[in-house]
This record gives sequence, structure tokens and C-alpha cells, in this order.
Amino acid sequence: MSDADFPITIFHNPACGTSRNVVAMVQAAGYAPQVVAYLEVGWTHDQLRDLAGRAGLTFRELMREKGTPAAELGLLADGVGEEAILDAMVEHPILVNRPIVATPRGVKLCRPSEAVLDLLDRRPESFIKEDGEILRL
Repeated sequence: MSDADFPITIFHNPACGTSRNVVAMVQAAGYAPQVVAYLEVGWTHDQLRDLAGRAGLTFRELMREKGTPAAELGLLADGVGEEAILDAMVEHPILVNRPIVATPRGVKLCRPSEAVLDLLDRRPESFIKEDGEILRL
């Protein structure tokens, strides 16, 4: 099966170890994923609605709090609506947690990184994470 038959898109933040591990794990399984540096290209409302819907997540569930302006923007308060969170995510791409992976098997926020394995039709024979953790596959 070629990569064209099983396309993989990873919405990636290269500063994130979990995100780097996901890219490396997918490549170790023999895929050449499309890697989207979302901090550079940003998000659209429709794109985030589609990804969150396919992943079964609310925007609040998809929002990253650590290392983001979520608190300063008032997004952590009770009663902040989904549309307000979505608008903030489009304006501040760092608010979207990562990595998000889309394959023909579905869409998932891959935290921890090994969650990506459920989205693949083949796995690497073995994998060692950046921190030295050995995954038993």
C-alpha cells in the first residue's frame, strides 16, 4: 500500500517532544506523512471544526493551557463558549493542543505519542522515544 492510499497528516509543533515523537514514530512505521507546521500556517475555523468533530473533541478539550495565553485571554473561566475558544484558536494557533493526526482510520489528539499507533495500519518494529522510553510494539 502506498502513502497515497493511506495519507497521514500530522499537525505538528517542532518545539514539542510529544509531537516530534509522533512524527518519528509514523516515519519509523514506513510512512511519509504530510507535516503541517500549524504555528506557521495557522488554522481556519472550518479546519478546526472538521478536525475537532472527527476527533470527537470540544474546542475546550482541544485547547492547550500550558505555555499558552489561554488564562490571560480568559478562556479558562466557566461559561466561555465554544465559539469564543475557536475564535481564539484561530487568532492564536498555539492554543491548539498537539499533535493532531489525521489518517483514513480517523483523527486523534495523540497524547501520549503512542496513541498514533491506533491510527496506523502498520507499526514500526520498535521505537525509542526521545526520553529513552522503549515502546514495546
